Amino acid sequence: MNETLARLRDQLGRVLFGQEAVIEGLLATAVAGGHALLWGLPGLGKTLLATAFARASGLSFARIQFTPDLLPADVTGTEVLREGRFVFEPGPIFAQVVLADEINRAPPKTQSALLEAMQERAVTYGGVRRPLPRPFLVLATQNPVEIEGTYPLPEAQLDRFAARIAVAAPAREVWMRILTEEPAEPEPVAAPEAFQAAHREAAALPLPEPGLEALVHTAFLAAEDPRLRFGLSPRGAKAWRDLARALAYLRGRPHVDWDDLRDAARLALPHRLFLTEEAQFEGTQPEAVLGGLLEKTMPRA
Repeated sequence: MNETLARLRDQLGRVLFGQEAVIEGLLATAVAGGHALLWGLPGLGKTLLATAFARASGLSFARIQFTPDLLPADVTGTEVLREGRFVFEPGPIFAQVVLADEINRAPPKTQSALLEAMQERAVTYGGVRRPLPRPFLVLATQNPVEIEGTYPLPEAQLDRFAARIAVAAPAREVWMRILTEEPAEPEPVAAPEAFQAAHREAAALPLPEPGLEALVHTAFLAAEDPRLRFGLSPRGAKAWRDLARALAYLRGRPHVDWDDLRDAARLALPHRLFLTEEAQFEGTQPEAVLGGLLEKTMPRA
C-alpha cells in the first residue's frame, strides 16, 4: 500500500473507532473502482465514515437523503430557465463521492436513476449523455432490520455494489473510547490521482491460477446450490477478483493469497446470493451458504 492510502486509513481510524475491517473494506472498494453498500443498524457511524472518507480523500462530496418523495431529478439534476433559455443544472450525483443515505427508502423509479449512474458512470437527460467525474464512488447506507416505509432493493441494483460492508457494533473495549473521546476532524491527505494510481497498481497484482480456479468453482457450485435462486453473475465474480487484488495491495502483498480471496468473498458475495423462499423460511443466511461454498473450494485457513 502506498503512503497516501496509509495516511488515509489512519485518518479514518481516528474518526471511526475500532472498525478497522470496515475501513479496510471501504478502501478496498475505492481501490477496486466499485461502489459500497454500508449495511448496519442506525448509530454505528456509517454516515460519519462516508463523510470522513470524502473529506480525507480530497474528493468532492454530496449527500442524498433518500425519502419516499425523492424524484429522479433530485438525484440526476434537471433543466432550469436562465436568461430566457433552459440549461442543465447538475444534481448531487455529479460529485466524486455520493452518499445515498437510507437508499431503500426511495421508490424504485428513483433507485433506477441511481442504478444507471452506478453502472454507466454517466447520466442521460434530454437525450444527452453527461459523464460523471472520476473517480466516482457511491456509498449507500441501509438498515438491515427496519422494513416499514422501505422498498426492497432489486437484485439488479444490489449486483451493482461491488461490496456490502457489514458495520457491526464495536467491541467491548472500544466503548470506553467512544464515550470519552471525540472523533478527530479528518484532514485531506489524498487526491483523486492517488486512487487512479492505486487502481492500476492493484489490478496488476498476480492472482495465481489455483485462486482463479477456486473462484470459478465457487461460481459453479453456487449455480447448483438448491438453496439459491441462481448463481453468481460474471459481474459478481469480477468484483470478487478485483476486491481480492485491492485487499492484497492494501496489505502490501506481492500477489493475491487465500486470505485475500476469502475476505474479498465476504465483501463481494453475500448480497449476491439470493435465497429461495424455502431457504428463507428455514432461516438460512447467505453468509452460511457462502461459508459452505468456500470450504469446498479453498484450503482451510
